[in-house]
Order: sequence, then C-alpha cells, then structure tokens
Amino acid sequence: MNFDKKYIIAIDQGTTSCRVILFDRKLKTVAKAQEGYSLEMPEEGWVEADAELIWKLQEKLLIQILTQIDPDEVGAIGITNQRETTVVWNKKTGVPIYNGIIWQDQRTSAWCQELKKDKDFVNDIQDITGLVIDPYFSATKFKWIIDHMNVDQDDILFGTIDTWLLWKMTKGLVHATDTSNASRTLLFDIHTLQWSKLLLTKFGIEEKTLPKVMPSNSEFGYFEFGNTKIPICAILGDQQAALFGQNCFKPGMVKNTYGTGCFMLMNTGEKAIKSSSGILTTIAWTINNITSYALEGSIFVAGTAIQWLRDDLEFFDDSSESETLANNSKVDGVYFVPAFSGLGAPFWDMNAQGTFFGITRQVNKADLTKATLESIGLRTCDLVFAMSNDANIPMTKLLVDGGASSNDYLMQFQSDMLGLKVVRPAQIESTALGVAKLAGYSLGFWDIDELMNLPRNTKVFSPNSTEDKREYKYSRWLKAIKLTQMWADE
Repeated sequence: MNFDKKYIIAIDQGTTSCRVILFDRKLKTVAKAQEGYSLEMPEEGWVEADAELIWKLQEKLLIQILTQIDPDEVGAIGITNQRETTVVWNKKTGVPIYNGIIWQDQRTSAWCQELKKDKDFVNDIQDITGLVIDPYFSATKFKWIIDHMNVDQDDILFGTIDTWLLWKMTKGLVHATDTSNASRTLLFDIHTLQWSKLLLTKFGIEEKTLPKVMPSNSEFGYFEFGNTKIPICAILGDQQAALFGQNCFKPGMVKNTYGTGCFMLMNTGEKAIKSSSGILTTIAWTINNITSYALEGSIFVAGTAIQWLRDDLEFFDDSSESETLANNSKVDGVYFVPAFSGLGAPFWDMNAQGTFFGITRQVNKADLTKATLESIGLRTCDLVFAMSNDANIPMTKLLVDGGASSNDYLMQFQSDMLGLKVVRPAQIESTALGVAKLAGYSLGFWDIDELMNLPRNTKVFSPNSTEDKREYKYSRWLKAIKLTQMWADE
C-alpha cells in the first residue's frame, strides 16, 4: 500500500473541453481546472480540432493544478479521452501534420459505403474488431490524412488522443495506448489483443506507425514537473472510464453517459458477445492482464442537440432552461430525430439527417425543446432494447452520468420509457472519476471491494407511465426513424 501519497490527478480530454481534476484518497474533488476550445468545420460533415492546442491546454491546466499543491504528494496521473479522434504527427519534430479529425467527422462516408459492399470484409471487421464499417472509427480517418497529406509512413506516428497526450507528456519517449482505445480504431483484434495484419493491409496502414498496446493499468511513463517524476498509471477511453467510474465491474451492469453524444455500455465480463442487433462489441479494459469486454451503443447527438437549440436557434441562454421549457409544453405529438451526424447504433445510417415530425401551427419552442430532450431518451431506448436482446440479460436499472443527465425532465422521461429505475450519482462526471479510480487501484490505494463500498449519493427516478403509453410512444418513434431514413435515401 502506497501510504505516502495523498492525491491522484485525472486528465479528462473531451470533445470540446480540456479538464484536470485532483482527487484525494477518498475520491473527493480537491481542485479542478477546465478550459473549452472550438471545433473547426471547414466543410460540411468535417469536424476537426487543433491537436497542438489540445496539448497546450492540457499542459497548462495540469501545471495549474500542480502549482497549488506539493507535486511530490501526487501518486499518479490517469488519462481519459475522447475516443476515435485521430492525430498524426511527424515523429522527429512532434508537429501534427494535420488537424486532429474528431470522432464525429463524416468525410470518409463515401469510402465506407464502398467498403461495405464487400460482405466478407464487413464480416471480418465485426469478427476481428467487434465494430462496423463507419467513418466514426479511426482507421479511415488515418488513411485519409496519409493520402491527402502525401506523407511517407516512415516519418509519422498515429495516435488517438490518449496516445498523443502521452507522447507529449513523456517528451516523445512513449508511443503507446491501452486496449480500450485500441479497440476503437477498426484495426485491433480484440480477441488476440494485437493489431490485425489483415486489416492493416486492407486499409494500407503500416504497423510501425501504430502505438504499442498495453493493459489499462500499466505504468505508461512519467510526467516531469520540476524535480518530480509522476507516473502515468492508467489510460481509459472516456466511455470505458465512465463504466469504471460507475462501479460497473460485474457482467450485466449498464451505464449510459449523456454527453456530447450518448454512449451506453454493458459489462459482459471476460466474454466478447457478438451482436446481432447493430450493437458494438468492445474492450472495456485490461487490468492485471485480464481483459473485460462490453457491449456498446453509440448515439452521435445528445447534448449537441441541446447546444443547437441554445446557440443556433437561440431558444434559451443556458442549457438548464430546457427543463423548464419542456415542462411547459402542451403538445405531445412532436418527434425529433437528432441525426446531425447520421444515426449510430443500432441503425448505422450515416446518411440520415435531423428531422422534426408532427409540427402544427400550435407548436412553439417549448414543444420543440421537449421533443429534442425526448429524442435523447428515445434513442437510448433503441440501445437498451438491442443490447438486452444481444446479451439476453434483463436490465433492472440504468446508471447514468454526463452533463445532460442533470436534466430531471429527461431522466424522468427515460425512466418512464424504459420502465426501469434510473440512478444518477451526485458526481455526474464519471469519466475523470473512473480513470482516477483505476490509477489509484494501480498504486494500491484501494481494491475493487473498497471502491464498491465508498459512499455515493444518488438520485433515483422511478417509472410513472403505463405500458400502453410506453408502447405507443415508442412505436411512433420507430415510424419517425423509418421516415427519416427514407428521406435520406432519396
């Protein structure tokens, strides 16, 4: 047991903000630093960010936290990150050769459509990676950069955001990732825990450009601050970190994160369950060389839809006001399909676009806001029903986190539509908490049983709807999805 250290630092690199959080040994937040940054959208469907800016922000925030304490009292750093986002840099200069291509980016949609015509390859992808062919994942983004920047693969390194930050934090000494992030690239064999030679050949990517894949609780390297060397002891993709943060350590436990997008994971233990419902199979984590798997459903637009109402339509000044507006709505027949970046699981329609249905002269911004909030809950239902079918495990409750989970209207609607209890912790930012837990576990601060028994304040939403109402609402929703897809196909 490492008794001489007081703190754990979590680096939480998200889609639109960088954060660093200092936790004590009871996992209480001691200090926090955060700064947002803007995404770039140079063409329709393209979403980028300045990778060098992301690093500079994270470095600034990390130093800001370390200067508030004695850095020698920090036991370890953990990194959690937006997944799939792709960074490629010159391995000699350390300079990115192109902006980071964000997970929401759709520029490779046409190529993905071509790849999907090869049914054998589609099956290979699912069997090897647990994923589907989609621009969401890293491989086609990486190949796009290689081709369009006309670079020699001898000169470059590839990484998801965790790898990029680790490389910078260790001053270029460590080019590595963990299994949870590797499993999101469309290049990693989740069964052998190796880069797939078949897929590398198919995508035209050389293995020498890829990071070393390590267990999630490895000693990845050190960040030097003055005379202090702080070990980096944990890396997890953000959704896997949230699963760990919610204490979903046992098979059948499920969490849903309501962030920029919406991501539901079910722990399936040491068994990788192949989906027949459009759900992904992914690695949850590898800890002490034991790999746990998860089923995952991804919704590309969740909090983004509320931001759209706030910033683009100017319905309100603060996202929290959406709850009041929804409660003031008098119309029940409006539906919104939030397909700003296509539809993710279980539909995987990359051409779908956002659509409202049921608008009459009486509809106002309160009704449109309610429909937008409900769309997040209804898309979550899509994931729950598909996941339950795949795993053949009945759900008894849904654990929730992420910024949009603070909306009581959405959480009550979610409970009503699922007919399940929805449990929201007081600490809704579970990603940073999860990687802090894993880093502390790596140091011997606590074991799994101790983590399970740490006190947690929660709010429980219980269903308050009839089965008939639930079924009618969901049947209308599926009709809206179908009509949206018909529009996209024209």
